[in-house]
Amino acid sequence: MDPASPHEPQDMEGYYSLLQAGSELESTLQQVTVPVSMKEVAGYIEKQVAYLSGGRGAESSVIITLPECSDFSDIPEEVLAKVLTYLTLIPRARQPGVKFIIILDRRLDTWTSIKTALARIAASFPGNLHLVLVLRPTSFFQRTVTDLGFRFSQDDFMLKMPVVMLSSVTDLLRYISENQLTTEFGGTLDYCHSDWIVLRTAIESFAVMVKDIAQMLQAFGTELAETQLPEKNSAVELLLLAHTEKYRRLKDAINSVMREGRHLLSSLEASGKEEDQHVHWDITQDWDTVQRLIAQLRDMEMAFDGFFDKHHLKLQQYLQLLRYERSFHEATSALEKLASLERKVVATGDTLGLIGQASRELDVLEDRALEELGRAQVMILQGHQLAAGHHYASALVVQRCNELRYHCDTLTSAIRAKRKTLAQMQTLLQLLEEAQQWCDEGTYLLANQLVDKLHSKEVAQAALRDIQKFQEGAPVLLSAGPDELIVEYESVLTSHLQTHIEKTFEKHGSVQKLIQARQSCLKKLADKHKRPVRTVAPRADHPPPAKSPVFSPRHDFNSSLKFTFDLSLPGKRASRKSLTSRKIEVMHEYQNHSSLFSAVDGEDSAELLKRRVMKELIETERTYVEELLAVLLGYRAEMDNPSLSPLLPISLRNKRDILFGNMPDIYNFHSRVFLQDLESCLDTPEAVGARFLARKENFQVYECYCQNKPRSESLWGQFSDCAFFQECQRRLEHKLALDSYLLKPVQRLTKYQLLLKELLKYSSGCERVSELQGALSAMLDLLKSVNDSMHQIAITGYEGDLSELGRVLMQGSFSVSISHKRGTTRVKELARFKPMQRHLFLHEHALLFCKRREEHGEHADKTPSYSFKHCLKMSAVGITENVKGDVKKFEIWYSGREEVYVVQAPTVEVKRAWLNEIRKVLTNQQKLLKEELRQSSSLADQMQLSPPLTLSERFLWPLRFAGDWEDILGSFSHRTVCASVVHAALMLHRPEEGNWDWA
Repeated sequence: MDPASPHEPQDMEGYYSLLQAGSELESTLQQVTVPVSMKEVAGYIEKQVAYLSGGRGAESSVIITLPECSDFSDIPEEVLAKVLTYLTLIPRARQPGVKFIIILDRRLDTWTSIKTALARIAASFPGNLHLVLVLRPTSFFQRTVTDLGFRFSQDDFMLKMPVVMLSSVTDLLRYISENQLTTEFGGTLDYCHSDWIVLRTAIESFAVMVKDIAQMLQAFGTELAETQLPEKNSAVELLLLAHTEKYRRLKDAINSVMREGRHLLSSLEASGKEEDQHVHWDITQDWDTVQRLIAQLRDMEMAFDGFFDKHHLKLQQYLQLLRYERSFHEATSALEKLASLERKVVATGDTLGLIGQASRELDVLEDRALEELGRAQVMILQGHQLAAGHHYASALVVQRCNELRYHCDTLTSAIRAKRKTLAQMQTLLQLLEEAQQWCDEGTYLLANQLVDKLHSKEVAQAALRDIQKFQEGAPVLLSAGPDELIVEYESVLTSHLQTHIEKTFEKHGSVQKLIQARQSCLKKLADKHKRPVRTVAPRADHPPPAKSPVFSPRHDFNSSLKFTFDLSLPGKRASRKSLTSRKIEVMHEYQNHSSLFSAVDGEDSAELLKRRVMKELIETERTYVEELLAVLLGYRAEMDNPSLSPLLPISLRNKRDILFGNMPDIYNFHSRVFLQDLESCLDTPEAVGARFLARKENFQVYECYCQNKPRSESLWGQFSDCAFFQECQRRLEHKLALDSYLLKPVQRLTKYQLLLKELLKYSSGCERVSELQGALSAMLDLLKSVNDSMHQIAITGYEGDLSELGRVLMQGSFSVSISHKRGTTRVKELARFKPMQRHLFLHEHALLFCKRREEHGEHADKTPSYSFKHCLKMSAVGITENVKGDVKKFEIWYSGREEVYVVQAPTVEVKRAWLNEIRKVLTNQQKLLKEELRQSSSLADQMQLSPPLTLSERFLWPLRFAGDWEDILGSFSHRTVCASVVHAALMLHRPEEGNWDWA
């Protein structure tokens, strides 16, 4: 729809008012102007061939005086006629039908001249000639000749015009009053011919200017009314500028004419005040005429201003509408494109991977949609503002707003509905996967219970309790039944999901049969040799031996963990203050750790202790936030304080982001979010675990802070003695220097896990203990991630982006040798078969081999750096857990054993920790591979038609690492496997594990 035209019928009223005002002014101009202008007869008027003195005779006849003029006879007829016409038109324009009296002064002339003059007047005078008064010559001879000549010629003259021959000036008083005669005729009328010429010229010039201005106003008004509006914004903008400029010039011209008119009125008023206004009534009429012209010009100007303002406003509104229409079309096009993309997002998926991919696509789409929806909302607001501002096309603008709102609501509803569908499908698949995992764990539990070793009643009863406990943890999904599940998720159910539900419950039925069979067997063993049961006092169970994953502390709450990370920049000199590198050491004493609070017996006492721990957590959090704020305001903000600028070294300016890192982000998180989270848990301390887990991603700001810490300390070491920091410390009244407060975030990070451990200690049996345990694990993971990242930033020589390798999972030093390498072996490579000290970094997608380097010397930097040597992609890595000759060794082989690395760990515990982590990486890759295989229906059909595998193939094809017997069971979770086959498969890779017995 094209933008509505701003020209409406009611808007033309201003134009009609302008035309009416111009017509009235034109009528006035016709009354006061004469066809002959002063410019045409100025030369002869200046010679006083004839003039209007302003005097009046009988019946208000206008007196025209023809004074003595020696050149009168030489004046051409047409010139004389034009002069007389001009002089008569002036009074006739004011008073149509007025009569004229001519005073012909020929006192110094001859009869011939008089006769000639009378003849020419009779032939050339254009008006109503009432009387001609002739002052005859004063000399005796010429008077006599004139009397005789007039007597004989009187009849000729009297037929054309009344002529009276006067002998002297005194005779004039019989026809004209003394006050209507000028002084040269013995009267009292004051007349200055030059002033009359100037005044008359000014009046005529003013009338011409008024006429020109009126024509310009009318022409411009017509141009505005007939303007064809362009359809491009730039053209409308140029049109607005042109109209505005032309209007400004017209206003300047009008103001100039108004000034001329006021000046002319002042001159007329001055002339009128010199003599009696009743005598100089011509001046009064001239004043009235000029005043009327000024008033009508002002009226016309006001009419034009009103019309121009309305037209200009409508043109501006038209431009606004053009811009709004263009933005509207852009917005609707963008929203329609987003709606098209939304329709392409498939809201179904047979696997979590597909649903996750669809969710990610929907997230990306929603991010784009939020931006476009925000723009659309701004446009809707602008549209309502235009409508509220009485826009001439307000109805169209409101319609556009409604269309935009419809597009926004439609897109938002579609995305919301699709997200709800994906969430339901994801929940269903997660429940099914949880049920599948429970079934697999049940199979694994039964496999671990070696029936041939269950010789005693106590062991059998313990096995029964394990099975009972396992069944109690069964997912709620399995107790609901397939029919109820299908009804609940009917809206998102597909044929594949329905089949998945049926297979899950079939698998659950099979596992239940195995469990029932095992329970029957164990009950038989427990019933043998029944003996009296004697009640004994309970004793504490001995905890299993603690593991010690030195390089990657995990969540074994019975172990003693310790790890350090260096905060000095690798390869840099130590600071002046400290020749040794500062290390942050995190201690986790879980064995024989003295509690932060005194132990109190009883359930109520445990609640009291939990509240004390929670109170300390909140109080220390408040103190922590206050200290961060003091540092940010007392140090960081003061670096921009002009009054302290002389104390701040030039080389330290603009480096506050290096010195303080992302401390503002840490402060914002704790002051605005986390402190409120903790305070809300004061009465329910066990709920704090969920708060930690919910803010797990926010705590990643600490990793960035710790990575910047070496740079910060290096900078502090250079300027710790400067007067600026001393002045800030004095103002804050801090006893410790800034570096102690810069260490607060790291110290706070280590404090959380200690307090969470105390809460966990007093929350045994609590419903939300798993959340507390998860929160403690998350904090330990964060500390480990910070520690690993501190080592990662010290890697040098790697050509590429380390972030592309994924998160650092483990890192540590090992003795590495190459035991085998296919292909031609060079002498240089043979030398590498000797053990080498290498620092390994295990990423999610790669394994890096680096060489640890340290500087030596008195002033050398003690912080190690790591030179990159080799990289193995985890997609091509396999492991062998045991190597003959040393229990601390294991093999890492690459590309089908093309390269085999023998790795010797410092301890068996370190070896186990690394093998577990590598196994998880490989298992995750295998799961992803299985997901891809499930998505390919054609491959599934081929697998159904493929020939049966051999015994060894059935167990070995899923494995890239030897000894991963958990995945062996997982790969056969959908098959029926006899115990002997499982036992044989396990013995291929773990002969030390012994025999297995399946019920």
